[in-house]
Amino acid sequence: KMEEEELEFVEELEAVLQLTPEVQLAIEQVFPSQDPLDRADFNAVEYINTLFPTEQSLANIDEVVNKIRLKIRRLDDNIRTVVRGQTNVGQDGRQALEEAQKAIQQLFGKIKDIKDKAEKSEQMVKEITRDIKQLDHAKRHLTTSITTLNHLHMLAGGVDSLEAMTRRRQYGEVANLLQGVMNVLEHFHKYMGIPQIRQLSERVKAAQTELGQQILADFEEAFPSQGTKRPGGPSNVLRDACLVANILDPRIKQEIIKKFIKQHLSEYLVLFQENQDVAWLDKIDRRYAWVKRQLVDYEEKYGRMFPREWYMTERIAVEFCHVTRGELAKIMRARAKEIEVKLLLFAIQRTTNFEGFLAKRFSGCTLTDGTLKKLESPPPSTNPFLEDEPTPEMEELAMEKGELDQPKKPKAPDNPFHGIVSKCFEPHLYVYIESQDKNLGELIDRFVADFKAQGPPKPNMDEGGAVLPSCADLFVYYKKCMVQCSQLSTGEPMIALTTIFQKYLREYAWKILSGNLPKTTTSSGGLTISSLLKEKEGSEVAKFTLEELCLICSILSTAEYCLATTQQLEEKLKEKVDVSLTERINLMVEMDTFSTVISSSIQLLVQDLDAACDPALTAMSKMQWQNVEHVGDQSPYVTSVILHIKQNVPIIRDNLASTRKYFTQFCIKFANSFIPKFITHLFKCKPISMVGAEQLLLDTHSLKMVLLDLPSIGSQVVRKAPASYTKIVVKGMTRAEMILKVVMAPHEPLVVFVDNYIKLLTDCNTETFQKILDMKGLKRSEQSSMLELLRQRLPTPPSGAEGSSSLSLMTPTPEQESSRIRKLEKLIKKRL
Repeated sequence: KMEEEELEFVEELEAVLQLTPEVQLAIEQVFPSQDPLDRADFNAVEYINTLFPTEQSLANIDEVVNKIRLKIRRLDDNIRTVVRGQTNVGQDGRQALEEAQKAIQQLFGKIKDIKDKAEKSEQMVKEITRDIKQLDHAKRHLTTSITTLNHLHMLAGGVDSLEAMTRRRQYGEVANLLQGVMNVLEHFHKYMGIPQIRQLSERVKAAQTELGQQILADFEEAFPSQGTKRPGGPSNVLRDACLVANILDPRIKQEIIKKFIKQHLSEYLVLFQENQDVAWLDKIDRRYAWVKRQLVDYEEKYGRMFPREWYMTERIAVEFCHVTRGELAKIMRARAKEIEVKLLLFAIQRTTNFEGFLAKRFSGCTLTDGTLKKLESPPPSTNPFLEDEPTPEMEELAMEKGELDQPKKPKAPDNPFHGIVSKCFEPHLYVYIESQDKNLGELIDRFVADFKAQGPPKPNMDEGGAVLPSCADLFVYYKKCMVQCSQLSTGEPMIALTTIFQKYLREYAWKILSGNLPKTTTSSGGLTISSLLKEKEGSEVAKFTLEELCLICSILSTAEYCLATTQQLEEKLKEKVDVSLTERINLMVEMDTFSTVISSSIQLLVQDLDAACDPALTAMSKMQWQNVEHVGDQSPYVTSVILHIKQNVPIIRDNLASTRKYFTQFCIKFANSFIPKFITHLFKCKPISMVGAEQLLLDTHSLKMVLLDLPSIGSQVVRKAPASYTKIVVKGMTRAEMILKVVMAPHEPLVVFVDNYIKLLTDCNTETFQKILDMKGLKRSEQSSMLELLRQRLPTPPSGAEGSSSLSLMTPTPEQESSRIRKLEKLIKKRL
């Protein structure tokens, strides 16, 4: 029972001594120890095994037990000492807490005493500063009073002096005094409730009114509205009066300027009345010469009288422009029938020159009418004054080189005076448009007559195909008209001129280019069926002469030049015209017309060379290929085709040296025309022996090499043919070679022959297979079984994507149809 109680006590003790991991970790940090007895996971068995690892170690068990008992006694002593030391801890803690509370109470009392003393100090400072603030306010008010009294003294004295100087017309002193009085009066705006101050303000206003009336009267006396000007230059009084007017109401200044300019231009209205000879457009120079003399006279006599910031010289010129525009508009309406295009252009040219003179001389700061500037001056990008217009020689050179779209020099600043006078000519520009219509019609007629008289251009292999000179002349004239019209107006007249341009571009394309293309006896689609049936071996075909080939190339080069230049012309017209009208300028129809001329020219060249090769191909199809006994050099028909190619292609290439891309188009179109025709004639060569097929294969390879070399044939400089052209030739001629290889192959066994055909020809179909069998000379009975086998072995085309091969399978040839009819007849006979 005692043992059980001891075990329970030990378990309870272990439960009490079981500490949490956090507490155990804290103990290890505060009291680090390497003794196993201090570990939380102490195991007595392991510890004993450590002390006595073997049986022999049990010999010193008494010594170990004594050490442990000694350690237990030491621990008991330490525990006893600690427990006794903690007896008075509670009493000492209470005593320390009481002492801390007493210290806090003492500290709080000291803080309260300091706060009381601070409040007393603040109150003392307020009492001290109250007197200082009162002194500051008194000083400020005293200073303001003294300043106001000084201003009042200055205002009163200034008003008296101003009234006295006004009566004596001492405008020089008045100008300085009046500005000072007005500045001083601004300080008394808040004191206007005081009668004396209000009285002084009214006296100042009265003095200003009196000054304005007096100055106007002085100017009226010096420059009366009617009669002649007073002799002699301006007086110093008027010069000082202008300085005073700068300070007065702006209406006084405007009235002085208006009366002076009106009086200054009164002579102009008399000299250039509507009924005077000098008032008409042919003497418009005299108007501008008169105002230039007046401006020089003004600078000499009155330049120092008016302040510089009044810009009197510019104001006189601007008013002159307004008056002149009205007068010219009035007289042109009255005598509209007398206006001729030369007279109108002369007047416009002189007027725009004068506006340019004004732009160089003045800044345009007096043009206060913003509407005028917005309406009459073109946008910055289309203002003709901003461009350094080239001379006619430079224009023609730029046209010939196609440099209309080259970047120009930086444009000058905008001309604010553009249209200030020349706007009056815009309602009469229909005369100019009609004249340009007539001139362009005569120019086109002259081009036609010159072409008929001079004939087609002479062949010149060194320089290549030349552009017709009339083309450059036409576009140079267009350029001059465009620049001239843009200087006159950038509105509706430019649209009307564009319509005229379009009309004569089409006429040039029809009458000069298309109208002079050589005529052919065959249709544009090539030879007709009847002509093919009538062909005989060795027959001659009408060919273009050397001059006609050069003419076609020249017309092609001209059309290409016209196409590029028309596109540039459209861009330039859009730059010149108002932004709101750019959408109405469209030359696409004219560019399409020139593109049609180019296509027609290329088609003529292709058709001529193609027709020249037709007799040779006909001769090929008429040869007895089953009688050929041995393979030799290329056949005569190949030599004939090569001869025609070597005759035509170098001429065309040299004449299209400046338009290389169209020569490439010619080569591509010829290959697309010649190769299918060659294959068609190839199918006509039947029957063919094995040796004949080998000879045809050799001829086909020779033609393939010639066609691959076609772009540079006969040229000293060998160039690589364009990839697009090479692809067409290789694809087409390879198909011809594959057809001949199928013909050369033995037709037995049938499966091998059919598979070989499907393998060699990617576009295999029954129609082509039928033709190959005809070339081999097989009988219809043999062909039917082979055709049936081919249909079985051909891959089924996908639904909805049937190409030409599927169409050929669905649409039987006449031979296939007759074969089917014979089969049907045999079947019916057997059943009957």
